[in-house]
Amino acid sequence: MPSAPSAEHEPPLLAMRAIVKQFPGVRALDGVSLEVRAAEVHCLLGQNGAGKSTLIKVLAGVHQPDEGVLEWRGEQVRPGNPTAAIRLGISTIYQELDLVDGLSVAENVFLGHERARFGFTRRGEMNRAATALLDRLGHGEIPPTTRVGRLPASGRQIVSMARALSHDARLIVMDEPSAALAHDEVESLFRTVRELTSAGVAVVYISHRLDEIREIGDRVTVLKDGRTVASGLPARETPTQEVVALMTGRRIEYVFPARAGDADTAAAAPTPTGAIPSGATPPGATTSDTATSVAMKPGTATPEPAEILRVEHLSVRGRFHDVSFTVRAGEVVGLAGLVGSGRSEILAAIYGAIKPTSGRVVLDGERVRPGSTHAAVRRGMGLAPEERKSQGLLMLDTVGRNITIASLSRYARFGWFDRRREIADARRQAEALDIRPPDPYRPIRTLSGGNQQKAVLARWLLHGCRLLLLDEPTRGVDIGARNELYTQMRALADSGIAIVLVSSEIPEVLGLSDRVLVIRDGRIIEHAPARDLDEHRVLDLVMEGSSL
Repeated sequence: MPSAPSAEHEPPLLAMRAIVKQFPGVRALDGVSLEVRAAEVHCLLGQNGAGKSTLIKVLAGVHQPDEGVLEWRGEQVRPGNPTAAIRLGISTIYQELDLVDGLSVAENVFLGHERARFGFTRRGEMNRAATALLDRLGHGEIPPTTRVGRLPASGRQIVSMARALSHDARLIVMDEPSAALAHDEVESLFRTVRELTSAGVAVVYISHRLDEIREIGDRVTVLKDGRTVASGLPARETPTQEVVALMTGRRIEYVFPARAGDADTAAAAPTPTGAIPSGATPPGATTSDTATSVAMKPGTATPEPAEILRVEHLSVRGRFHDVSFTVRAGEVVGLAGLVGSGRSEILAAIYGAIKPTSGRVVLDGERVRPGSTHAAVRRGMGLAPEERKSQGLLMLDTVGRNITIASLSRYARFGWFDRRREIADARRQAEALDIRPPDPYRPIRTLSGGNQQKAVLARWLLHGCRLLLLDEPTRGVDIGARNELYTQMRALADSGIAIVLVSSEIPEVLGLSDRVLVIRDGRIIEHAPARDLDEHRVLDLVMEGSSL
């Protein structure tokens, strides 16, 4: 149950009044106001581009406001830099975690305010203090001496939270803190947030998951186009559709696009754990060209879509074991499981980013060379990775170059590079996927998360991919853009592209997929048509104790 907010007559801990921030050609904040009380969870909502990130950077001292007033504990302040904001008692956890991979967990937690004496770092003291903070977050099992670069995304998020707690903050800003966390880890996060607010700490919580807002939030402020459109709404009492309408200017239902052949039996029947669906080539048998031809369903005159991907007994030591499944043209196969279950590693091994210990990957009837992303791309495979900005995009380059990067060879001929054709192709793909704005010269970093994800999809469509591997495709994407991405994914599948989808949001896996593989401890424990599963059944499966 959310913590009780402070009495309304008490002055707010934080008050941001009529904040204006302009960048060249953009008025990012146009008179935004926000009030946060001590001991409350104040949820800040808005679509990508609404001004949330700019507002919290003003609060954190990264940006200086052009107009407006910031009051802290009733006194007007103006943090000139992030260090000044931290000294006031304001700590920010950004969505893009600013951790140093080569340093240990403890060194990252106390980075910038190391425990030292007579010029020597007191590593033992730092390790003990870091462990105490991690215990407070429910993750005392993370060794303080481990290098952060070796931790999964969920572990890195926890370390970033421990760093914020190390500053003894009175207000903590959490920007999409649950994006990389599994279901049980989100519950641990919520417990920690409640402990903080019970101790009088205020939390500004930013999330695109509206169900989280209702569970953890006390009050809600909504931004749209750089303006405050609603402030102080009760989080639990305000209907979701009202919040969505405020964020988008229109009402959007959480409706997944209809699957092709929903009335038919297009999805394969459930199969035993680790087994290949009925009718597939037995393990060890030679896959002939007929594997990619259009087959006929027994007893019917309906052609069965061609098999695009076959994964046979694929294993990576310590990550996952004996994974086998197929994907046909126009089919979406979803992988459901907790963070760390092996689902992302399965995609990486199929794509060649991880070399498998055993097994094989077959694409369009031919084996793909293991451990080679170049071979996978050449054969018609594309990956939209979990960490979009660090692994999937050239953040310092343009929208156009991010779309064409996998197809540059087609523009080179006799020592000349056809830049005009490259730009024309990039613009055509941007318009086809409704990237906003569809300007190939625009820096990719200026686009919202949803439009950046569309640029990744556009890259692989331009390349002519037959198989798309999508790892957390809607992470950090607002509700309006998320529904657009759902429509785009279904349209891609309907065009004949095979898709393998990984998502931490079980309703998303069930709503988008034709078939679902439930992964636990690196093994397939269930394989069934999506319509035969529900969220509770999947949660029961993935939460059961097991070990690899």
